[in-house]
Amino acid sequence: MNHFPVITSTLSENHLALFLQAKYNLTSATTCRLLKTGINHVYLVTDGEKKSVFRVYSLNWRSEPEIAEEIRLLNLLKENQLPVSYPMADAHGNYIQTLNAPEGERFGVMFSYAKGEKILNFSAELHEKIGVIMAKFHQITHNLYLNRVTYTPEKVLLDSPQHFFGFLPDDTPEVGFIRYAQKHLLNKLKQVDEIKLRIGVVHFDIWFDNLNISEEKEVTLFDFDFCGNGWLCYDIAYYILQIYGTETDENEYKQKAESFLKGYESITPISDEERHILPLSGECVYLFYLGVQCQRFNNWSNTFINEVYLKRFINLRIKRWFDYNKLGE
Repeated sequence: MNHFPVITSTLSENHLALFLQAKYNLTSATTCRLLKTGINHVYLVTDGEKKSVFRVYSLNWRSEPEIAEEIRLLNLLKENQLPVSYPMADAHGNYIQTLNAPEGERFGVMFSYAKGEKILNFSAELHEKIGVIMAKFHQITHNLYLNRVTYTPEKVLLDSPQHFFGFLPDDTPEVGFIRYAQKHLLNKLKQVDEIKLRIGVVHFDIWFDNLNISEEKEVTLFDFDFCGNGWLCYDIAYYILQIYGTETDENEYKQKAESFLKGYESITPISDEERHILPLSGECVYLFYLGVQCQRFNNWSNTFINEVYLKRFINLRIKRWFDYNKLGE
């Protein structure tokens, strides 16, 4: 009997545990537990007191060379003592595993366990600490280049958001706003003095969901799946935007954003041009991820990517930030 083709699958926890036991010389007591599905699937691997995380990339999401570049970056950050979840080699020194899933070959990588938990709201002092960590990250990656995506204005504002169109009727106000925002923001980016912007490798997705905070207030960054080349201020802008999205009190938001920037600039300065375009840059990243969510529709379900969700995301996230910073002026 021929199996019907599939576009995505969820690998068996028990069988994956056996696979990892053999590859990494783990004990027979090793277990796997699925933590998260999405573009990539993430499993918690437990071997006695030892924990690690195994990421299984979706089919055709990242090529093997792209994953190798992510690994190269993380090893560089680890060597420079940046607090990141780093890749772990198997018994033969290989970082990338190939798994013959029903839909085709998928890649997997084992990462060190990030101690602590994800916290939505935390103190200004911790935001300052994260600013320090991000600045040190940018010091390492300034003028560094990866053989991965380069986040040009066109890539961020045009290529990715194009996947959104078709999910809502063309005559809705939300679609009209997105089309206007694309054109308006792209024109604004053309006026930026790029000479005054630092370029290098960016994480492009630093927010509370991609960092763990321990009881001792230690911070660990993880999920560098979107790392690539671009303006370093994209990371700063997106993080500030996330503070705005999680803080309901405007004064609290401003205090924590300033604490984050204070921490960052205690390590390296932010140019006037970079600071000037922070609201604009954050909005661009928001539009980029709107496109990613729609592009990877098959990795989620239509109960998530539906008309109600998209309208709320556009109005309460993208447009709210646009209006708050008066980006239409």
